[in-house]
Amino acid sequence: MASVGDFNVLSSSIPATKVELSVSCRNLLDRDTFSKSDPICVLYTQAIGNKEWREFGRTEVIDNTLNPDFVRKFIMDYFFEERENLRFDFYDVDSKSPNLSKHDSVLMQFCANKLDKKDFFGKSDPFLVFHRSNEDGSFTICHKTEVVKNTLNPVWQAFKISVRALCNGDYDRTIKVEVYDWDRDGSHDFIGEFTTSYRELSRGQSQFNVYEVINPKKKGKKKKYVNSGTVTLLSFLIETEVSFLDYIKGGTQINFTVAIDFTASNGNPSQPTSLHYMNPYQLNAYGMALRAVGEIIQDYDSDKMFPALGFGARLPPDGRVSHEFALNGNPQNPYCHGIDGVMEAYYRSLKCVQLYGPTNFAPVINHVARYAASVKDGSQYFVLLIVTDGVISDMAQTKESIVNASKLPMSIIIVGVGPAEFDAMEELDGDVVRISSRGRFAERDIVQFVPFRDYIDRSGNHVLSMARLAKDVLAEIPEQFLSYMRVRGIKPSPAPPPYTPPIHVLQTQI
Repeated sequence: MASVGDFNVLSSSIPATKVELSVSCRNLLDRDTFSKSDPICVLYTQAIGNKEWREFGRTEVIDNTLNPDFVRKFIMDYFFEERENLRFDFYDVDSKSPNLSKHDSVLMQFCANKLDKKDFFGKSDPFLVFHRSNEDGSFTICHKTEVVKNTLNPVWQAFKISVRALCNGDYDRTIKVEVYDWDRDGSHDFIGEFTTSYRELSRGQSQFNVYEVINPKKKGKKKKYVNSGTVTLLSFLIETEVSFLDYIKGGTQINFTVAIDFTASNGNPSQPTSLHYMNPYQLNAYGMALRAVGEIIQDYDSDKMFPALGFGARLPPDGRVSHEFALNGNPQNPYCHGIDGVMEAYYRSLKCVQLYGPTNFAPVINHVARYAASVKDGSQYFVLLIVTDGVISDMAQTKESIVNASKLPMSIIIVGVGPAEFDAMEELDGDVVRISSRGRFAERDIVQFVPFRDYIDRSGNHVLSMARLAKDVLAEIPEQFLSYMRVRGIKPSPAPPPYTPPIHVLQTQI
């Protein structure tokens, strides 16, 4: 019997979306002499800042084929803010083991009747412990109900559990439920147990979901033993968990815009002390911030065309100050191709504009907000990355712009570079106190601020610095995205059907 003491109600883990990877192959090399290969796929993952590959899992073996469609899925934690390298290796070996999975959750409620009395001076204090069966025949605790005091006919509160946690997505996998009498000293008395499955539970409240609670020891000793009570399923409701990836799979586009601080406080770009210094051998702080965030977020944009803006500079030929200019010099079409195009336009701008001031954010926020305001159906979401070195000059206008933008499909990332104090940026972040302007509060938190200096690796490993930065600044985007969709009642569109390779029919002449 599994120990109830192993269950820790205070344990916690970082929440993540689960991703299911399916693997199919075509035209693999034939490694067998007298038959076709028996392929298996092994998935390896690579940690951030580490070149070591570690095995994550493997599929089943499919005999005698060069075109396998593997049944076993790879179930991975997905973090929007991280880039995880994957390697798929294929071997010709022998072994079999299928697997299933689901993303839904279920809401269930149980009651019991005529449970065995375990307390000398009173009735029992019963609770239920649910166990999921594992591939090796062992059981793992997946849920424990609350204790209902002093009753043999308890009604437990409804609880929600993911299908993955309950049965790993296998509807016919055994679920064992144990019934205990709670004791203050932790030596809970075993009343009995029963088994079921997700498929049986999904029938809902019926005669099929009234279970006899059996105590094996009592059953073995007493000839007239019937049961130690019954447990009845009162309700069973399937709830589909909608994730950020569900919207992406349904076709929602993430539109990424960059805005770079070209104020004079950054220093002369030709001098090594400048934050905009164009070092031929390594990226400056602006370049690292742009690459760190851009290289991850560009994978969510199908055309990879990004508007790149600058603010706080004097522009040729007349020297007018602009807080919303296109880095590529084309205000009608400020788009750059991929993060490489953004970097190229950034370096080109440094050579032709004069760094000036002040540091105004509102114009670039309003620029993106105008586009976001025109698409509110959930088909597009906008992310603005502002990279800046200094204290903001238009705080009141920026707060007004953020409050207005909080109603739109839009998020703002602010990365502070250099040694300046960024106290005002914390106010914009809104994690502690929701940002407001003229008595109006932001509808939701859409700003994430981080100082780049907090992510610089002491050993000089810029790859690690960039990975840490991207992880933190992008961590809030999926929840901000989902908060907009929930408030607006927007559901993800159905994902398109998976690609099916064309079937080539061989014609033979007779």
